[in-house]
Amino acid sequence: MIRIFQQRAKCIGCNACVEAAPQRWRISRKDGKCTLIGAKEKKGMYLVLVDEEEWVENVLAAKHCPARIIRVEKVE
Repeated sequence: MIRIFQQRAKCIGCNACVEAAPQRWRISRKDGKCTLIGAKEKKGMYLVLVDEEEWVENVLAAKHCPARIIRVEKVE
């Protein structure tokens, strides 16, 4: 399993994460920010647990995020 974190409030809506991992990220029509699909919010941090097959795409999403608000880590 992998864990993906997003600090959505700091998102600038550049779409880099959507291009890297479209099955996990989407641009919100309401505010233009990127939304982590399936995530739960807790104290401003969005979190989702996914299978390891999504690792490569989401690491790229984190790497290409100019705001540096995405973190991806493996869960034991």
